[in-house]
Amino acid sequence: MANVGEWEVVNEKVKRKIHQPGDKLMMMEVEFDTGGIGDEHSHPHEQFTYCLKGKLEFTVAGEKVIVEKGDTLHIPSDVVHGVIALEPSALLDTFTPLREDLLK
Repeated sequence: MANVGEWEVVNEKVKRKIHQPGDKLMMMEVEFDTGGIGDEHSHPHEQFTYCLKGKLEFTVAGEKVIVEKGDTLHIPSDVVHGVIALEPSALLDTFTPLREDLLK
């Protein structure tokens, strides 16, 4: 797991850090510059995201949801979702089971 605990550039406006996972649960911090995008995607993992700072617009199953500092958003398994940062922002994502696709 080479990238655990290290910041990784996702694109020019987004970076992430995967924390040491447990057996069935993992956390990941994601930082966004204004305009940073998390492309729409889906995965079989259940996800909660907690906004550490800033303001973001999520699209979850076609619905727009604004998330600000202190807000939590649940993303069910296999639901298409994406995000754009409306200002400099940071999220703490939790996933279960482990996102093996993110663990290198």
